[in-house]
Amino acid sequence: MQDLIETALKQGNYPAAADLLQQWKRKDPRDPWLLLAIAQYQEAIGKWETAERTYLKLLQKAALPKLMGHARQGIQRVQTHLLQAREAALATARSSPDSDAPGILCLEPVRGEAARTAAAQGLAKILQIDPYMARLQLPSKGWRLHRVGPLGELRFLGESLRAAQTPAFWVNQTELKQIQTFQVNYFRSVGAQGTVVCQNETGQLGEIGFDWAEISQAVTGSLPLFESVLDRDAWGKLERKEKTQDYAEVIDLHLRERRCILRLCDRAYEFKHGNPLPDLAPQETASPSRRRQWNALRDYVLNQVSGPIQSGFTNFGEGALEYIDLMPFFEAHMPLVRRQDTPWDAAFHLYSGLHFVRSSPESADRSHQPG
Repeated sequence: MQDLIETALKQGNYPAAADLLQQWKRKDPRDPWLLLAIAQYQEAIGKWETAERTYLKLLQKAALPKLMGHARQGIQRVQTHLLQAREAALATARSSPDSDAPGILCLEPVRGEAARTAAAQGLAKILQIDPYMARLQLPSKGWRLHRVGPLGELRFLGESLRAAQTPAFWVNQTELKQIQTFQVNYFRSVGAQGTVVCQNETGQLGEIGFDWAEISQAVTGSLPLFESVLDRDAWGKLERKEKTQDYAEVIDLHLRERRCILRLCDRAYEFKHGNPLPDLAPQETASPSRRRQWNALRDYVLNQVSGPIQSGFTNFGEGALEYIDLMPFFEAHMPLVRRQDTPWDAAFHLYSGLHFVRSSPESADRSHQPG
């Protein structure tokens, strides 16, 4: 039977080989040589990964040296083919016109035990790491920045991850730089329409009017504010450290059709020039505190947004900090006065920009649903 199957495979007569395998299986399903013939059939019809698993199974069960030798040779052939195919696909990815552009690859959240197990196995296989370590890298809430580098390589990696049931997406960083960001100084008016006095990226002052229906989504986040303080080290000696003393709240309003973002920040908003909500609750004082005014403004603005409100920045930011310095420089456009730059500002701008790009119709070819 084995010789007949080998002859059919050499002739490319795969239906005949399949029929012979079925006859053999009915006659003697425990024959270890049957498993070898099945693996060779899977290899012949191009089911490389399935064939590899069958050869490995045979290697674990085989007791005959000759059979073990065939299994090892089969594994070597399959792995060589898979490696060559991967290198060829990577070469193709690197040859695309935008392959050298700076790219960003993110892992998407995976919920549910079955889905997480499958995604972890896929990630472990693609990255050649331990499945337990792969599982730790999978986000359960929001996105996780996984890698930065040339877009062609990241596109290839992202497609490989998706094929292995690990949700991922990639973005050309150039797309993020094409989004205009306006710092909102204050609202001149609200109502069915809103009008803001704002600055563009060069500091030029102007006004933008918009319908609230134009706001496709909002992105919120808290950014740490650092102060230099004296503290004692492990030996009791005084030393100066940078510590988080407070947080600044930021709200980005996305005007997708206009390809721009309106950015509000509680530390930069000019209430003395324009508070669209002068009448707070009756129990408030005639001159409400800045914090109360901001809270009221924040609640009002977010209530006008009919699209999604993305609030998962903190988890994303914590994981993204280590990658910011590896990326080509981009302006964070954050209206905060700081003694020194912090990657937190760039991380928020990146997070908001990723949501902007991901929500655009033209991003459908590289995404599933927003995370």
